[in-house]
Amino acid sequence: MSGRFITIEGIDGAGKSTHIEALAARLRGRGAVVLCTREPGGTPLAERLREMVLTAAMDPLTESLLVFAARRDHVQQQIAPALARGETVICDRFTDATFAYQGGGRGFDTALLGALEGWVHGALQPDLTLWLDLPASLAAERRAAARTADRFEREDLLFFERVRDGYAARAQAAPGRFVRIDAGLERPAVWRQIEAALERRGW
Repeated sequence: MSGRFITIEGIDGAGKSTHIEALAARLRGRGAVVLCTREPGGTPLAERLREMVLTAAMDPLTESLLVFAARRDHVQQQIAPALARGETVICDRFTDATFAYQGGGRGFDTALLGALEGWVHGALQPDLTLWLDLPASLAAERRAAARTADRFEREDLLFFERVRDGYAARAQAAPGRFVRIDAGLERPAVWRQIEAALERRGW
């Protein structure tokens, strides 16, 4: 695959969607063909599974299986073909989110998540993961001011602190891929960190 795969990660309220459009515009301005997508979601089937995951009560195993089922369709139908065409894919969350939310937040078996990761997308990993990190309490304030909470967003601060720890563990395991962005700063300062991460890669 000749394209670039960039993921944006972080707990709910970190401001991911705020910067995806600017990131896409920057890369398009440098000649890239960019596909912006999200997880769970990105295909008609995956979007239906997303709705179930965000609204229906279920145990952590069912939740994980649905997320990976959505991811499988997303990779096959959107991500892998775009990368094969040489495009840049920007994805709002990918498998790191599953390790953070289901593994960290729910306390689900990360060894099983690792097996699912291998079965669903094999060696495919992002070329760059921008982790928008901020304290769970600040993220909660932002969420409360922005929208009606879904099933995950209604979780307590301890849940989101565990999610944040889950992201930190993934970043520690893949330091060459992850770039931590201090998302607690004002929007222009966050964007400058993102630009710097791209410039270090000549993007």
